[in-house]
Amino acid sequence: MPTRFKLAATFVALTIAGAAFAQSPAAKPERIRGDIVSFAGNTLKVHRRSGETVTIDMTDASRLNAVRAMQLSDIKPGSYVGAAAMPGPDGKLTAKEVVVFPEAARGMGEGHYAWDLGANSTMTNANVDTIVQGTSGRDLKLSYKGGNNTVNVPANAPVVTLIPATRDELTAGKKVFVVATPESGGGNAGRYAGQFIVVEKDGVVPPM
Repeated sequence: MPTRFKLAATFVALTIAGAAFAQSPAAKPERIRGDIVSFAGNTLKVHRRSGETVTIDMTDASRLNAVRAMQLSDIKPGSYVGAAAMPGPDGKLTAKEVVVFPEAARGMGEGHYAWDLGANSTMTNANVDTIVQGTSGRDLKLSYKGGNNTVNVPANAPVVTLIPATRDELTAGKKVFVVATPESGGGNAGRYAGQFIVVEKDGVVPPM
């Protein structure tokens, strides 16, 4: 499968999981952030930021990627991006990180919705209409179906894109971002089915 289609499928998994996380309290995927403890067979153990260690079962359908750093200047009018942001005292959104989607993933997860990088954080997946250079980074004027907003991206905000990764890169100590569904049934507390995994590569940590 060509890389661009693999990446498109990956973003489908991410955005569908994100929508379910926000809207389906009964059986919602979770976003797991932390450090790899071990990986053996199809079992990934991750020590979460919140303190506990969880087990993630991977299958052939589990999407695995790494991140590659980009520059703020790489974002152009017409780019399709995902910007996680926090509102400032004036209500203006300031980006915590930006993912630049490959063209094959344009339209995936489009919209503006709640995120979990902090209290009142949001995610905006949208087209970049215009870019205005300011004293504190760049203002991205974004539009999506049903709305638009402006996100300020400071010069120090991580800007990344996704690249393919292999299971050989799932080594102890690396940072990961995982979208996974809790497994049901007795004795499965702390065990998840992995849908989407992004692993640290060459020192570039998943900022999502």
